Amino acid sequence: MSETTGPGLQGVTAASAFAGMRRVSPVVFRAGCPDCRGRFELAAGALRLAIGATSRTTFYSFTCPECGSAVRKPAGERIVELLTGGGVRTLRLHSTV
Repeated sequence: MSETTGPGLQGVTAASAFAGMRRVSPVVFRAGCPDCRGRFELAAGALRLAIGATSRTTFYSFTCPECGSAVRKPAGERIVELLTGGGVRTLRLHSTV
């Protein structure tokens, strides 16, 4: 592997730059289905977050892995913070007014 050059980077290799980094575990979220009452864990990629202008239009959604139902639940500030911090894809809804 070649050494990186540039201001302050003389002699830095990719291996030395990433030395000491630990593997990060994927984030999982606990969820439940109101239809089948199933309880499970979902990866960030299985969830979608929609942020609207009000708390009534801010929600997260997923498909239940047990029964296949489309689930939509309200998302308060704390839930929004956790989901965005965990890498859940976010859609910002804009009002037409």
